[in-house]
Amino acid sequence: MNDEQRVLKIGLPAGSMQESTIELFRRAGFPVAVASRRSYAPSTGDPELEARFIRAQEMARYVEHGVFDCGLTGHDWVIETEADVVELCDLAYAKQGAGKARWVLVVPEESEIVCIEQLRGKRIATELVGVTKRLLAERGVEAEVEFSWGATEAKLRGMADAVVDITETGSSLRANRLRIVETLLETTTRFIANHEAYADAWKRRKMENIALLLEGALRASAKVGLKMNVRRDGLEGVLALLPALQNPTVSALSDPEWVAVETIVDEATVREIIPALKTAGASGIIEYPLNKVIP
Repeated sequence: MNDEQRVLKIGLPAGSMQESTIELFRRAGFPVAVASRRSYAPSTGDPELEARFIRAQEMARYVEHGVFDCGLTGHDWVIETEADVVELCDLAYAKQGAGKARWVLVVPEESEIVCIEQLRGKRIATELVGVTKRLLAERGVEAEVEFSWGATEAKLRGMADAVVDITETGSSLRANRLRIVETLLETTTRFIANHEAYADAWKRRKMENIALLLEGALRASAKVGLKMNVRRDGLEGVLALLPALQNPTVSALSDPEWVAVETIVDEATVREIIPALKTAGASGIIEYPLNKVIP
C-alpha cells in the first residue's frame, strides 16, 4: 500500500469536549465538519485522516486495542482505564477553554467530613471508580464506591456521603454549597497513540505532524499579533514595552525616519500595552488574531 492510499484513524471526544475540539482542529488546519447532530463520522478536510466521535471515557481502551490509531482523551481516563498507550502531547484545553480540570472529593458544606480517612464505611458516588478505589486502598480506607452515570453532585444529601467529581472552575460546586475535601487528580487532554500504529513510520510522521499543528493552535489561542509604525528616534522606548516570544521584528519603511514593528504578545496584556505604545509614539497600531504559533 502506498502513502496516497493510507489513512490514519483518529478518535475525537464526543459530548462536552466536542465543540472545543472541533474549534481546535479548525485552527490547526483541519476543518472538522459534522453532517448532522447524530453523525459520529465527521469529515476533516484531509483524505488521509478518518475521524470518529466517541466518548472520552472509552477512548484510551479503543486506542490501546487498535480500533483507532490515535485519539484525544483526558489524562484521567488513561489513568482510570490503565490503558497502555503512547502519549504524543499534552493539550491543555477543556470544554470552557484552556486549562486543567480537577477530580475532587466533595461533601456538602455542612458535612463533618474533613479528610479521606473519615470516609470509612461511607458511600462515595463517582464516574472515576478505579482511581477512587485505588486511592482509598492506598490510604487504608474501606468505603463503598458506586458508579454514577452523571449528575454526580445530585447524589449528595441522601444518596451518598461524598462524591468524586470533575471541576474546571469550582463555580458549580460553590453554587450547590459543596466543599472540596481533597483533589485526587489533575487532568488535561492528551493526544495518545496505539503502540503498533506509532511504530509504523508513515502513521507516526502523520501523528507527529498533527500534534505539532494542534500544539501550535493551542499556543496561539491566548496570543495576538501586533503591528505598528514607530519613528526611529522613539524605537527604543517602544521596544522596551514589548514582551515577545523572541525579539520583535523591525523593518525599514520608505520613509527613512520610520520603521515598522511586529510582534506577538499575550492577549491578556493588550489592553495595557496598546495605550502605552500609543503614548510612547507608536502609530497605525493593528491587532490581529493568530491561528498557530510554532516556536
